[in-house]
Amino acid sequence: MGVGDLVAALVAGTMYGNTFVWAILIGALLKYFLNEGIGRWYLASGQTILQGWKQLGRWATGYFGVYVIIWGFVFGAAVTSTTALATTAMFPGIPLWAWAMFHGLLGFLLVWTGRYWLFEKVMLVLVGVMFVTVVGSAVMIAPSLGELSLGLVPRLPEGSLFYALGLIGGVGGTITMASYGYWLREKGWRRPDWMPVMRLDATVAYTMTGIFTLALLVIGAELLFGTGTVLEGDKGLISLSGLLGERLGEPVRWLFLIGFWSASFTSLLGVWNGVPYLFSDFVRTVKKIPMEKAAPYLSEKSRYYRSYLAWLTFPPMLLLFLGKPFALVIAYGVLGALFMPFLAVTLIWLLNSRRVAPEYRNGWVSNIVLGASVILFGVLAVQNVIELLE
Repeated sequence: MGVGDLVAALVAGTMYGNTFVWAILIGALLKYFLNEGIGRWYLASGQTILQGWKQLGRWATGYFGVYVIIWGFVFGAAVTSTTALATTAMFPGIPLWAWAMFHGLLGFLLVWTGRYWLFEKVMLVLVGVMFVTVVGSAVMIAPSLGELSLGLVPRLPEGSLFYALGLIGGVGGTITMASYGYWLREKGWRRPDWMPVMRLDATVAYTMTGIFTLALLVIGAELLFGTGTVLEGDKGLISLSGLLGERLGEPVRWLFLIGFWSASFTSLLGVWNGVPYLFSDFVRTVKKIPMEKAAPYLSEKSRYYRSYLAWLTFPPMLLLFLGKPFALVIAYGVLGALFMPFLAVTLIWLLNSRRVAPEYRNGWVSNIVLGASVILFGVLAVQNVIELLE
C-alpha cells in the first residue's frame, strides 16, 4: 500500500461519498489476480519474472532496465518525503527534509543487514499497526452500513469515469508486485506444491488491502463529503488528521498519523527490500547467468542488490533540495504509466505458454480478469501520458 492509495481513497470519499465502494472491491480483485499470476509463474516454471520477460524478447528486459533506473531515482525522493509528512506533523520541530533522509537511511540499514526474517517481522508489525489504527479510526466514526452498502452498486457520477478507473488501478501495488516471486523464494516456497499456500497468502493480503482502502474511503466520506473541502495531495492527509482530532479527540488524530506513517514506511521498506532483487536479477539476466548459478545474484547480500539499494537511498536525497527536473519527471511518468499494462500483457503471454505445465496455465477466469486489467491499465496509461505531455 502506497501513500497514493491512501490519498486516492480519501479523495474518493471526500468527492463522491460512498459511491465507489464497488471500485475498491474490483481494484483489490484485479490486483489479486496479478499478484497470484506472478506467484504462479515462479512456482510453476521455477523461473523469475525477469527470466520470463527475457524470453519475450530484448524489448522487455530493455524497457525494464531503463525504467527501474529512472524510477528508483525519482521514487526514492518521493516516498521518503511522503513518509516524513506524518513525523513532521507529530514532531514539527524537525524539518521535513531531515525526516525524509532519516527514513531513507533507516530503510537502508534494515535491508542492508541481509536478513529477510527481520524485514518480514518489521513489515508484519507495521502492517498490523496501520490496519488497526486506520480501520479503528473508521469504526470510531460509526459510518452507516446502509449507506455504505449502496456503494456496492456500480455508479458513475458525471465526469467521474477516469477517476473511478484510477481508483481501481491504485488499490495496492505497482512495480513492487513483481518482487513477489523473490519473496516466495526467500520463504522457501519454491515448488508447485506451495501453490495453495501462495494463493491463501495473496487472498489474505488483498482482503486486508480492500478493507484498509474502504476504511479510508469511509473516513473521507463521513468527515468531508458535502463540505466542499478539497484534499490537496499528500499534505491533505495532515489536514485530515486535524479534522479527526477536532471531531474525535487528540488521541484519534495521533492514531491516524501513526497509521499514515506505518503505511508510508511499509511502502518505502517494501521497495527498499523488493526492487533491488529485480535489479540484481536484471543484471544476471543480461549477463546470461543460468538459474543454477543464480544464488549469488538473488541474495540480499549481492553487490548488485546492495548497489541498487544505495541508488534508492542516496542520490534521491539531492532531489529533496533541488526539486524534480522536468524531463526526469516526464520520463518517470511515461515509463511508470506503461508498467502495469506491460505486467498484465506479459502474464497473459507467459501463463498461457508451454513454459508452464497445463494444470498451472491460465483458466478462462484468469484470462478474462487479466485481459480486463490490460484494458484498464492501458486506458490509464494513455490518459497519464497525455496529461504529462500537455
